[in-house]
Amino acid sequence: MRQSLLIVALLAGCGGTADPPAPDARDQARADVRDAITDATRESAPTGPAGAQPGWDLQSSGEGVALVVAGATGGTALRLFCPAGTGTWLVNAPGFDPIGSEERFSFGHAANLATLVADTAGDAARGGVTGQGPVPVDLRGLLSSPVSASYGAQTSGPHAAPPAALVAAFVEACGDGAPSSAGSASVSAAVPGEAASGGKPATPESAGACRTQDGRVLPANALRAVGTEPFWGARVDGRCVTYTHPEDPTGTRVWTTFSGTASDGTWTGALGGQPFVMRTRAEPCSDGMSDTRYPIAVSLTTGGEQRRGCAQPL
Repeated sequence: MRQSLLIVALLAGCGGTADPPAPDARDQARADVRDAITDATRESAPTGPAGAQPGWDLQSSGEGVALVVAGATGGTALRLFCPAGTGTWLVNAPGFDPIGSEERFSFGHAANLATLVADTAGDAARGGVTGQGPVPVDLRGLLSSPVSASYGAQTSGPHAAPPAALVAAFVEACGDGAPSSAGSASVSAAVPGEAASGGKPATPESAGACRTQDGRVLPANALRAVGTEPFWGARVDGRCVTYTHPEDPTGTRVWTTFSGTASDGTWTGALGGQPFVMRTRAEPCSDGMSDTRYPIAVSLTTGGEQRRGCAQPL
């Protein structure tokens, strides 16, 4: 019995069965801090696939500056771009599908909404649909709240407002804005160089996307062209050519680079991934189908084909 008691006493003395000592207060405080940091990190950690969280980024190149927001599942949700030295800006929504008869593209929020002109053929380079117009005068205010883009029944957003530092850099790169927060879709085509109202000279900011190129206002170039065998038609506004044919009676707007004059000019762009080039020259022309005489002859390259026609001023 005495031996048994001695063994028990020795085990107790070595701590084999004794309760652990109470933790030091400083150790407990450190443990509490570690737990708090772990909880905060867990609450703020992103969810979903890595790298797929929405966020704004500023990108620049020799062509201009872009403000881009990622989608919730990766990729680009919206891309805002200011081409260098043009006084215009573009908003591209890769997820939108082009609509043949819809040209109105809106961007912003309820208190400040900019209206841009969309290319109904879609954006061949980046996909989706791109709206274009003069840089809004209150671009900073436009980007100060959550923003959305709308085209027909399609909507992207609302997306969280970009960080103030990125907005400031983007606004500075875009330059001075237009006198109106909504981009003008068109102006009077009757008098080149004049605005739609009041007879005041147009500026790159007020003329609209079709009437602005390389930071200068283009003449109206208001023409209607027709061609036969095969049948086709075109209406010209500045540098924009709306091209129609029997399979596309409502027409597709082609954004071109213009040079020359309305009666002796060249409009160069792309349609369906192929060159689109329309040239005019001042000479009498007949459409071959009627007695109508036109003052302008037209040659057109589209879809890999050469076509001819006639035109007259609108």
